[in-house]
Amino acid sequence: MPCTNAKLFLKSVIKNITLIEAAGGLVMNTAGDYLFIYRNDKWDLPKGKIEKDEKVKEAAVREVEEECGIKVSKLNEKICKTYHVYISRGEVVLKKTHWFAMDSKGKDKLKPQKEEGITDVRWFKKEHIEPIVENTFPSIMDVLHKEKLVTNKLMPLRG
Repeated sequence: MPCTNAKLFLKSVIKNITLIEAAGGLVMNTAGDYLFIYRNDKWDLPKGKIEKDEKVKEAAVREVEEECGIKVSKLNEKICKTYHVYISRGEVVLKKTHWFAMDSKGKDKLKPQKEEGITDVRWFKKEHIEPIVENTFPSIMDVLHKEKLVTNKLMPLRG
């Protein structure tokens, strides 16, 4: 039976699961390349949990810098929020992630944060993001779609 009030239903679901808020970024360097991380056998964007008493924007910048070993030179507009669900220690977790556009001079030596399970950090040209599109999470595709790096949820934007 379809629910009659989706908002009310979602609120009741959220009450019964753990909500984790995170923040991260889509970073572009001066050459127009985009920064991606490789973790858990998937390409991803740098992000992480917002700490107690930390502002969302501060968390986004901190996580990007920690996970990639770069310096964010400018925090730009908020791109969107994404939601995804996963199981952690037998519990259902809803992760809400705040995404921001960011700039970096791109001169730093990239350094994956190994203790976070990140095995690679790499700059990709807009027209060469097929490896990302072929092996990432739906929520990352939402961010790329919103920023017009892909024309639909499946294909990278050419040119």
